[in-house]
Amino acid sequence: MEELAVTVDTSTPAGSVALNRGEDLLGEVVLHLRGTHTDRILSSLNWLLTEACVKPSEVDVFGVVIGPGSFTGLRVGVATVKGLAFACDTPVVGVSSLETLAMGRPASAYPVCTMIDARKHEVYGAVYDCRQEVPINQVQEQVVPPRVMLEQLQGEHLFVGSGAVLYRDLILERMGDKAHFVPRAVNLPRASSAAALVLARYRVGKTCTAREIAPRYIRASEAEIMRAAKQASKTT
Repeated sequence: MEELAVTVDTSTPAGSVALNRGEDLLGEVVLHLRGTHTDRILSSLNWLLTEACVKPSEVDVFGVVIGPGSFTGLRVGVATVKGLAFACDTPVVGVSSLETLAMGRPASAYPVCTMIDARKHEVYGAVYDCRQEVPINQVQEQVVPPRVMLEQLQGEHLFVGSGAVLYRDLILERMGDKAHFVPRAVNLPRASSAAALVLARYRVGKTCTAREIAPRYIRASEAEIMRAAKQASKTT
């Protein structure tokens, strides 16, 4: 029997949970609403498992999107999966939010530039070749102003993500008809896309324990920035 996988994505305001049996998606809940993921992620997951008549202890692998993205959202998703995986003694796979967006555009004829709004006039960005079964990274994950991201691109690209929506005019200004976009709803990351990455890594043993899984922020938190500034002021 194929593996049962639960995948959680709370890296952006659009939170989602997915349940897979192998490549078959049994169910998915996607909510892009006001409020925090804390208010609804567990209830969404409980509803999904109940409807599918699946117990958490029957799950073979728990997947979670570990970043980059909203610091608070990432902590909620990772903490949720940590608790479930620890209680069930089940392995965990963490995947990238940017790679998850690229996974949603299989067989794209153009390199896929995934961009998530990082606020502060910056984006989390990366570029992937999506012609294979799993995206192949071409430009490493980074947090930069959108203009800096665009300066690294040559030729036609497909733009996906909240950053692509927010900075569409800038992208068109810089790239003209070399820029391609997806329908607005496709810019939301989906746990079902992340699940394909989770299963691919689970099958080759690229897992970790509940204790080991952690968010990947890329950018320093406000608290870290303030501590560094305070330390610098003491040494001057």
